Amino acid sequence: MSIAWGLLIVRLVVGLLFVGHGAQKLFGWFGGHGPKGTGGWMESIGIRPGVPMAIAAGLMELVGGILFAAGWLTPVAAVLIVLTMLGTFKVHGKNGLWATANGFEYPLTLIAVAVAVAFIGAGDYSLDAAFN
Repeated sequence: MSIAWGLLIVRLVVGLLFVGHGAQKLFGWFGGHGPKGTGGWMESIGIRPGVPMAIAAGLMELVGGILFAAGWLTPVAAVLIVLTMLGTFKVHGKNGLWATANGFEYPLTLIAVAVAVAFIGAGDYSLDAAFN
């Protein structure tokens, strides 16, 4: 196996999961609640205005995920993913590190993966490589 295959697997899994989360917020797919439901929840935790913030988060997840999975404009994709994950600290930050206590372990892991791939590069099996 090669580094290129490893990067492809990481990009596809992480990127497509972000696409799914964006689709939950934007369209209510995959068990999501759409902009209105997500926006209502966001307002309940103090993120206002809820619906526009839900749409912004959904767009960052959807676009960031598509770009990350495709390995296209990978640093931009990583920034979108990191910004979205930084927003999760509003929910998870007060709970400490560990996921077992609903902490920020998982968002921190996703931030590390996105930043690492941005620094390493998307790999040979990416649109960045194809257009570079």
